Amino acid sequence: MDVDIEEATGGDGENIEEVINAEESIDDEERVGDVKDDLVSKIKTNIEFLDQISDYRRTQLKECFNLVRRLKILIPFMDEIRGSDEFPSPECCMHFLYRLRKVILAARKLLETCNNGSKIFLALDSETIMSRFHTIYEKLNRVLVKTPFDELRVSDGVKDEVISLCKQLKRARRRTDTQDIELAVDMMVVFSKTDPRNADSAIIERLAKKLELQTMDDLKMETIAIETLIQEKGGLSIETKQHIVQLLNKFKKLQGVEATVIHYEPVINKSTSLILPHEFLCPITLEIMHDPVIIATGQTYEKESIEKWFDAGHKTCPKTGQTLDHLSLAPNFALKNIILQWCEKNNFKIPEKEMSLQPENDSEEQKDEVTLLVEALSSSQLEEQRESVKQMRLLARENPENRVLIANAGAIPLLAKLLSYPDSGIQENAVTTLLNLSIDETNKKLISNEGAIPDIIEILQNGNREARENSAAALFSLSMLDENKVTIGLSNGIPPLVELLQHGTSRGKKDALTALFNLSLNSANKGRAIDAGIVQPLLQLLKDTNLGMIDEALSILLLLVSHPEGRQAIGQLSFIETLVEFIRQGTPKNKECAASVLLELGSNNSSFILAALQFGVYEYLVEITRSGTNRAQRKANALIQLISKSEQI
Repeated sequence: MDVDIEEATGGDGENIEEVINAEESIDDEERVGDVKDDLVSKIKTNIEFLDQISDYRRTQLKECFNLVRRLKILIPFMDEIRGSDEFPSPECCMHFLYRLRKVILAARKLLETCNNGSKIFLALDSETIMSRFHTIYEKLNRVLVKTPFDELRVSDGVKDEVISLCKQLKRARRRTDTQDIELAVDMMVVFSKTDPRNADSAIIERLAKKLELQTMDDLKMETIAIETLIQEKGGLSIETKQHIVQLLNKFKKLQGVEATVIHYEPVINKSTSLILPHEFLCPITLEIMHDPVIIATGQTYEKESIEKWFDAGHKTCPKTGQTLDHLSLAPNFALKNIILQWCEKNNFKIPEKEMSLQPENDSEEQKDEVTLLVEALSSSQLEEQRESVKQMRLLARENPENRVLIANAGAIPLLAKLLSYPDSGIQENAVTTLLNLSIDETNKKLISNEGAIPDIIEILQNGNREARENSAAALFSLSMLDENKVTIGLSNGIPPLVELLQHGTSRGKKDALTALFNLSLNSANKGRAIDAGIVQPLLQLLKDTNLGMIDEALSILLLLVSHPEGRQAIGQLSFIETLVEFIRQGTPKNKECAASVLLELGSNNSSFILAALQFGVYEYLVEITRSGTNRAQRKANALIQLISKSEQI
């Protein structure tokens, strides 16, 4: 989750608007000098302030110090700029300083979060926090590579330092230390609803030690941090907030301290003491919805919030965690009308959405940057092409606006050509850029119209590891369009996906699995998947609980058993036993999926029902009719009726 730089402010009352206003009046030479000195002073002051912070959270300690160390390299640079009397191109220099200051403010906001934020939340969300560090590095590098050294009139020594810093930033990679991996495992255990170790005092004690939450003072400060976290606006779900508070109380129990009660719902309008009905609140932001929309699971969210969730690459429902069949949104007019009627009746005014400050010249600058990158894609210089497609990959990942900008600039045909370029790095970045661009529905059609699908499949077969995984993800994204499901199947895209499912990394398997599920919604592709040998790797996924792909594997098997060849390949005795085992003691979703598969098998061949009865399925089905999900109950009742019919026969 990227930091919203436009909303970031320093601690001395400064804000972005001052700089925007300053940029609009740089005609006067004396005024330019004042603005320049003010900008430089604020950049330097922010860096020096961050250098004074030493108490970062343990989970991000190393990355915080690395970022501050890199920022400090800029202090001599700022000193030289301040000492310069005049610039040959003041507008260019002011704009550079303005962009640099925005990144510094974003870095400050992130580092302050790592200094005083909730230790539990920072550990729980460590992957997202690490990605924010990575984003800061990318944005800082993007600013510094365009430093107007000649106009700023800095010494060669300082210039070399800045160039060296750019190289460091390019080499910066996401990194999770061994300590973090151990921490992540313990966090997963204590937050699990099914793992019997979730109340293990030894694990909780180990976590308390790692998070440095063992003393009364530590727990008191953490309580304050959590209360602040829960009250501020953001995308925390109720379930996440519950997890955080529950773990805090487990730590307090170890120390014999009374549990904390933190209220996170319902929302109360402080001015009128009105309690907003829970169904009016977006599950992501916990704020009243302006534009409610329904997603594939039937859950309702604020349109802007769920679009940001999807743009971040998620393909699941935030509330249920269920993998979505599609990412389409349907307006919830009924709920919107109910909200408006309730507000009118109770004289409640829905808070207006906050508009972020986005200077017009930033938008123009982004267009110019994209135009230059697109031109560089056609360069005869290999290094220029390589750098251009790499930068475009990062831009396409950032936000929906960039994806539209890049497509409108004519990048997609050029990227499609680069898929067959004889350079593995360019291929990887090109296919990943197209993956990022394909999040936009219009771009899906543009990419397929350029004939990119066969070349993406070629990279899936012969590219490097990351390129293969991103190719699978790109095929999943493109297959959201029904016509692309057909194209991918006819282009022989299913066999290499099955190969990745069987022999890929954990991430590769997940990318292949989601793509194969989408493709198998097409009837002809079911036969192609079966012919490609999909059944065996799916059965293997059912045995490997560590991968966490049981529900997805069962969902694909449910699609395949509707095909005669699928039933023949799947309906072996050992598989029936596995299904019954999931019906007996799987998760609620496992039971639902397994019952659905068995029902489909048994509806076409009663011998499958008889085999399941041998493994004691009847009593487990009866239990599901009492305590299963609604869908599981329906499937279980249908199976019980099927069993009754087979016994009568």
